[in-house]
Amino acid sequence: MLKRECKIPKSNSFFLFGARGTGKSTLLRELLKVPPDAYIDLLNIATERALARDPDSLEARIRAVTSSTKIIVIDEVQRLPVILDVVHRLIEAPDLDVIFALTGSSARKLKAGGANLLAGRAFLRNLFPLTSTELGSNFILTAALQWGTLPALIKMPQDSDKIEFLEAYAHAYLKEEIWAEQIIRSLDRFRRFLEVAAVQNGCVVNYSKIAKDVGCDCKSVQNYYSILEDTHLGFHLDAFHTSIRKRLRKAPKFYFIDTGVARALANQLSIGIHESTSYFGHLFEQFVINEIYRKNSYTRSNFKLSYLCTEAALKLIFWWNVQENL
Repeated sequence: MLKRECKIPKSNSFFLFGARGTGKSTLLRELLKVPPDAYIDLLNIATERALARDPDSLEARIRAVTSSTKIIVIDEVQRLPVILDVVHRLIEAPDLDVIFALTGSSARKLKAGGANLLAGRAFLRNLFPLTSTELGSNFILTAALQWGTLPALIKMPQDSDKIEFLEAYAHAYLKEEIWAEQIIRSLDRFRRFLEVAAVQNGCVVNYSKIAKDVGCDCKSVQNYYSILEDTHLGFHLDAFHTSIRKRLRKAPKFYFIDTGVARALANQLSIGIHESTSYFGHLFEQFVINEIYRKNSYTRSNFKLSYLCTEAALKLIFWWNVQENL
């Protein structure tokens, strides 16, 4: 197993959020080594249904295993937010010394339902695709730009396998993270948005232009971007300005968390990567920003990240937009 840079709390309960496929379950299994009875997987349909019928049964299940472990893992907690009330109660129980490791690939359902986020009693950690230092000797820049750095790709030597995996990842995101959770009403429209947003990865967000391309209004586009953030598939980067008021008036950039995922969503996996091309430079920028974003999270530095667009860059963007519209 590759050594991950995400520092897991040892003596406090915590949430571990991250997009699907970033290795949350693998990391916790390897680091915590909890017995099977202390690992509650809500992706298991039988487990989810049993706890949905009777959330309070979680307490009896946990008390039954505390003689052999003090750590309880609950995987994909967003599938059943109601059990967080039980978790809260057990953390506060004076006769129970237990630490909860709670993973999730989406904060959308937790926010929408007003879920109990344990009022600061659980720390927050985020897990991302692999960094260059985590990959170590396995790191190859062109491969990272072309396919991204999701952990599963390391074991796939064939390009055809990587393409199939990333296409399946994009499909699973739509099916399991978006449609199954009933986050949106029109899957076709959201699918078109994903392709447009992925093509615009790392660019200044033009909500009105994207809305026109997708066939919806600007408010829907803004909501779609918030879905990407809540499901940990990307993040906004605000424009830099010494004036907070003027900073808020400038459009942000949006970056997907992985170049391979973005290329899959944009249907660009068949496009080759060649040095000294604008496409290579565009992907390299995305990769560097992601590296900085991940390191900032892992080191708990809490630096405020933003982008600075100079006058020369603005002229270049304007020229590029004109060419695009010819």
